[in-house]
Amino acid sequence: MNSRRKLLVALGAGTLAFAVTPSAFGQQHGKVWRVGFLAVRQEADLQRAFAQGMRDLAYVEGRNLAIESRSADGKVERLLGLAEELVRLNVDVIVTAGTVATAAARKATDTTPIVMGASADPVGNGFVGSLAHPGGTVTGLSTLRTDTSPKLLEMLHTVVPGLSRVAVLVNPTNTAQPLSITNLRSAAQHLSLRIVPVEARTGSEIESAFSAISREKAGAVIVMRDGVLLEQRRQIAELAVKNRLSTISDNREYVDAGTLMSYGPSLADQFRRAAGYVDRILKGAKPGDLPVEQPTKFEFVINLKTAKELGLTIPQTLLLRADEVIQ
Repeated sequence: MNSRRKLLVALGAGTLAFAVTPSAFGQQHGKVWRVGFLAVRQEADLQRAFAQGMRDLAYVEGRNLAIESRSADGKVERLLGLAEELVRLNVDVIVTAGTVATAAARKATDTTPIVMGASADPVGNGFVGSLAHPGGTVTGLSTLRTDTSPKLLEMLHTVVPGLSRVAVLVNPTNTAQPLSITNLRSAAQHLSLRIVPVEARTGSEIESAFSAISREKAGAVIVMRDGVLLEQRRQIAELAVKNRLSTISDNREYVDAGTLMSYGPSLADQFRRAAGYVDRILKGAKPGDLPVEQPTKFEFVINLKTAKELGLTIPQTLLLRADEVIQ
């Protein structure tokens, strides 16, 4: 074979190899879906869970998926601008972390599909017409029918000797919390406990709230589900231990920060499941036709180090039920 023929054969083989390489073909000709991820604060764990859910469905960042993440860094007033930025980027779907993020996304667009990773009351907030038939452009996952606040109260009653008053730390701007307060009052009657709601929105207000809790002689604290309060979880944990208050919430991040216990839906599981909604929408489903789902996985976490600091002995029955015990 002369040198000219060798060169032609080599060039032909190279062209054929390029043509049949799946990754090369995908990079040149495949669709890259753009998904916005909107949150009040940095939600790295939840975004990782969502990205894993997308990978399980064959969407891989850098190949056929681009995730545009936007965080307001705890400043709720920035959310609308960030949502509008995602709309200008022409993302295919916006995934939202929390009620206020969903509200901002919905205000920014009435055409881009929105998938809620977790929303306390999507019907009450006007995001969807009903859980079974959302209508409109919003769907996803809710925690409305899984209000765990009465369960939190029962756990405190089991752990704290002689408990008679329980403070409830709330953000007065959160529209989902009044329902939980009502449920707590009902559960408290059966346990002969008194509920004392205390409001806080900022770090300074949280400091004042714990002073009020001490004045009310509450023996324990329930921290209600709220993105702004969650931002201040370390401050809340420190003040709780300083005031020798057993504190429980429905989010394990508080326990990681140093509070006593948490019991609630696994948010990581919620955001993995949110990927399924995105997949169906990208394949042509209308958000309004996809029913809003409820949590299927719950986590119970206990911080034994904090229990020791508070001088508490956690009953063996609770320890055996815990999904994780932090030593």
